[in-house]
Amino acid sequence: MRRLLTLSAAAALLAACQTIPTVDPAVQVAADQYPVESVSDAQTAADLDWRGVFVDPRLQQLVEIALSDSRPLRLALLEADAAQAQLRMQRSSFWPQIGVSGAYTRARSGIGDGEQSQAQAGLGLSTFELDLFGRLRAQSEAAFQSYLAAGEGAQAARITLSATVADAYVATLAARERVRLTEATLTDWQASERLTRQLYDAGQADGSEVASSEAQVRSAEADLQAARRDAAVAENALVLVVGRPLAADQLGTATFETSPVLTRLPVGLPSDLLTRRPDIRQAERSLFAARADIRAARRAFLPSIALTGQYGYASSDLDSLFDGPEVWSFTPQISVPIFQGGRLQAQLDLSVIRQNAAVAGYEWAIQRAFAEVSDGLAARETYDRQIAAQRQAVEAASRRVTLAEARYRAGATSRLELLDAQRQLYGGQLALLGAQAAQSSASIALYRALGGGPKVDGDGG
Repeated sequence: MRRLLTLSAAAALLAACQTIPTVDPAVQVAADQYPVESVSDAQTAADLDWRGVFVDPRLQQLVEIALSDSRPLRLALLEADAAQAQLRMQRSSFWPQIGVSGAYTRARSGIGDGEQSQAQAGLGLSTFELDLFGRLRAQSEAAFQSYLAAGEGAQAARITLSATVADAYVATLAARERVRLTEATLTDWQASERLTRQLYDAGQADGSEVASSEAQVRSAEADLQAARRDAAVAENALVLVVGRPLAADQLGTATFETSPVLTRLPVGLPSDLLTRRPDIRQAERSLFAARADIRAARRAFLPSIALTGQYGYASSDLDSLFDGPEVWSFTPQISVPIFQGGRLQAQLDLSVIRQNAAVAGYEWAIQRAFAEVSDGLAARETYDRQIAAQRQAVEAASRRVTLAEARYRAGATSRLELLDAQRQLYGGQLALLGAQAAQSSASIALYRALGGGPKVDGDGG
C-alpha cells in the first residue's frame, strides 16, 4: 500500500511538471508606417482631449450626458467592480480564517441520574492552506489580470460610447440638413411648376413640359417624406445612445457649414496602438490571466498542506467557564491527488485551450486595430479631395441652372433642359452632404481606432 501511494504521488508530481509551452503572439504588423501614405506625427490623436476633436459644443454636451447615464457603460463598469470583488475574494485565501465559537449543553443521561452541563468557548482556525507550490498565488494572479482586463474593457466602453454618440449626432445633423435642402428644393420646383402651368394655359408650353414639372415636384415630395423619416430615425438613435430625451435646444440649427468633428488627426506610429487602445490591452490582460490559470492548474497536481486548530476553554459550569481547563487542538493535513477520474488533467487541458483562445483574441485585436486605422487613413486621404471636387460640381451645376433659366426665358431652349439642370444641382447637393457626413464619421472612426476618447480620471483625459 505504501508503495502504491509513493508511485501515485510520483505520477502526480510528474504530471504537474509537464512542460506547458508559453505561446507568444506573432502578429505581423508594420512597425514604422501604415500601408496608406501618412506622416508619422510627433503625437497621436489619442493624446488629444476629446473635446478638441468633437468641436461642436452641442456634441460635447451629449457625450457628457451619455457618459453619466448610459446603461451599456454602467454594465461595463459593474463588470469591472465585480472583477475587483473577485480579486479581493481570491486574495483572502492567503490569510487564515479565524472564528469565535461557543456552546452550552445541559442534558439528563438516564433515569435517576442528575442533569449535567457542558460549556465550551474558543477561537478556531479553519482550514488554512500553506501555499508551498504557488497554486494560490497563480489563482490570485489570474484574478488580478482579469480585474485589469475588466478595467480596460470599461475604458474601451467609454471610447466606444463617445464615438457612437458622435456618429449618431453626425447622422442626425445630416438627416436634418437633407430635410432643409429638400424643402428648399421642393419650394423652388413647386414655383416652377406653377409657372409652367401658367405658360401652358397661355399656350406657351406643351403638355410634356407640364408633365415633367409635375413629376419633378412629386419626386421631391417623396424625397422629403423619406428625409423626414430618416431624420426621425436618426434622432431616435441619438436619444437611445445618449440615454435620455433631448431638450429642444440641444440640437438647435446646427449644420454642416463647419464640421462637428476635427477631420485632420495626427496618427503617430502603428506601435502606439499596443499601448493606447484599451481593447488591445484588455486582450493582453486576458492572455496573462489565462497563463496564470495554467500555472494554477499544473500546481493542482502537487500535494496540499492544510492546517486547522482550536484553542479555548471547557467547563461543566457556565459561570466558571474561563476558570476551567484550557483545551486546544492542532491538525496539519497533507493530501496528494491520486485518482480523480481525470478531473485535474481536464482542468489543465481546459486552461491550455483558453490560453490558445486568448492568444487568438489578442492577435485579432491587434490586426483589427491596424485595419481600422488603415481604413481611417484611406478615408482621410480621399475625402478632402472628394469634397473639393463635389463642391466644384455643385458650383458648375448651379451655373448651369442659371444659364438654363436665362436661355429658357429667352426662348432659346425648352423647359426640359432647365428641369434636367435643376435635378443635376439637387443631386449634386445631396452628394456633397453625404460626403461631408461620411468624412465626419470617418474621422470619428479614426479617432476611436487610434485609442482616443474620454479617459478615466488620472489617465490624462
